Amino acid sequence: MSTGKINVSVENIFPLIKKFLYSDHEIFLRELVSNGTDATLKLKHLCSIGETNVDYGQPQIEIKIDKEGKKLHIIDQGLGMTAEEVEKYINQVAFSGAEEFLDKYKDSAKDSGIIGHFGLGFYSAFMVAEKVEIITKSYKDEPAAHWTCDGSPEFTLEAHNKSSRGSEIILHIAEDSVEFLEESRIKTLLNKYNKFMPIPIKFGTKTETLPKPEDAPEDYKAETIEVDNIINNPNPAWTKQPTELTEEDYKGFYHELYPMQFEEPLFHIHLNVDYPFNLTGILYFPKLGSDMQMQKDKIQLYQNQVYVTDNVEGIVPEFLTMLKGVIDSPDIPLNVSRSYLQADGAVKKISNYITRKVADKLKSLFTENREDFEKKWNDIKIVLEYGMLSEPKFYEKAGSFVLYPTVDDRYFTLDELKETIKDSQTDKDGKLVVLYAANKDAQHSYIDEAKAKGYEVLLLDSPIVSHLIQKLEADNENLTFTRVDSDHIDNLIKKDDTVISKLSDSEKETLQTVLEGFVPKQNYTVQMEARDSHAAPFIITQPEFLRRMKEMSQSGGGGGMFGMGNMPEMYNLVVNTNSELASHILATQDTAVQESMVKQALDLAKLSQNLLKGEELTAFVKRSFELIK
Repeated sequence: MSTGKINVSVENIFPLIKKFLYSDHEIFLRELVSNGTDATLKLKHLCSIGETNVDYGQPQIEIKIDKEGKKLHIIDQGLGMTAEEVEKYINQVAFSGAEEFLDKYKDSAKDSGIIGHFGLGFYSAFMVAEKVEIITKSYKDEPAAHWTCDGSPEFTLEAHNKSSRGSEIILHIAEDSVEFLEESRIKTLLNKYNKFMPIPIKFGTKTETLPKPEDAPEDYKAETIEVDNIINNPNPAWTKQPTELTEEDYKGFYHELYPMQFEEPLFHIHLNVDYPFNLTGILYFPKLGSDMQMQKDKIQLYQNQVYVTDNVEGIVPEFLTMLKGVIDSPDIPLNVSRSYLQADGAVKKISNYITRKVADKLKSLFTENREDFEKKWNDIKIVLEYGMLSEPKFYEKAGSFVLYPTVDDRYFTLDELKETIKDSQTDKDGKLVVLYAANKDAQHSYIDEAKAKGYEVLLLDSPIVSHLIQKLEADNENLTFTRVDSDHIDNLIKKDDTVISKLSDSEKETLQTVLEGFVPKQNYTVQMEARDSHAAPFIITQPEFLRRMKEMSQSGGGGGMFGMGNMPEMYNLVVNTNSELASHILATQDTAVQESMVKQALDLAKLSQNLLKGEELTAFVKRSFELIK
């Protein structure tokens, strides 16, 4: 038996470890299970290269709770350690055995899946344990060793009679951490961090019913047996080649990742690259609503099948954080707790690769089955539009598959749209004018009028459409977007001949003066326009520039810096000088009757723009009933 002091440079290293090493104390189980996995994978590698002739067998890691003894056991069947190796790897804090192993076998062990980097994972045990024991026997023909430490720099190391290969870590759980003696708590942690570890993890047993023999009698009673309860899937879908998987395999893995998700994903993207970095994974496009924030933090980041975090910002481009799935890479740099990403060149390369891979997949889906792609468009558009705004590399590729739907459910790429409207929708400056509606129901009358003139009207209703339009216009100088209820629609060169006003210029001036006496000047500019006599007498349009700035301000765009959110609402009241109502108002001598007609017509126009609310709506309803009477 030997005794001694752990070789640390700081006397109070254990209190520091307990308090600061990891942000969540629960992480200890992940680290210890990861250590056991490393030890097993190292042995597997040595066997595969003929470095040892021991029987690798079918090793597993076992977790056992001794609630009465207040102990938690983590048992592996890996390399094990000699007493000398315990001295070297355990008693010298931060001397990483994994690093040394990888260095020694750097050429052949590159893809062995070994996890450890820092040599500190084992000491996370002291965050929850008042005493830790290691009973370990090396795969080499040497005696077993028994190491004990009570959380002070003092330790004991003596021989042990353990005869089987591997290590057993025994945690004597501290009073403030007894939650880790609860089966449900440990099961939750294993499912969170170790669900896809590459070595089977046993946690208790379960009962299985044996199949009924073919020659069983009628009164046969089913037999049951106790079997190991393996709680993880050592071979998850992302570790396999796409050619090995069917569509059902991908869907099955989706539900394995998200057991409470009942909807099927729209489609998946399998990531698999080994140069210039190693990365695998599967991303799923779920059905998405318009709330971008609510969807985030659904992608899980793994390092060699060990769960790290669901905060993948930096690795996954921001617009794709609304997707679901898994990314696994040993090349992602992590800090000591493996919980936060470090910014470096490798991360940016990975992010660029994912962007390119997603764009290529979307293009192939569009090309191979455009009809199906169009059906899914409304469920994926928010991600793609956000990607066009936030990722220049994605924007470059997006033109070949991003769609612009019309109110009639027809879909165009931007190039197709330009070709469609080039002869019918140009303004006085020769620019192509793309008409669009943001709300099909609220802008129904304006859509009807535009369609009656033979115009195409898009339906662009995502919350970031104002920003997207700004970008598209900036990159296409001969193109302008105009909302269908905007004043800019008047700039279109109409298909029909210019309509001649029935009112003379002096009559129009008189009518305008009358209307301006009743219409609130602070919110409305009155405009006279000769339109078809069957068109609405009054319509309300919005100044396109002010409306856009206000929308961008409300959605967090650059408009906010100008304080647009505090500006009064400004509209144009466009009066059809060829309508019967215009003639009636002009001919009426009774000022009260004029005012009543103008107010009723203005309120009807406001109603079509969803601008009539509160007291004004109540007064309008009351006045309408009076007119009926």
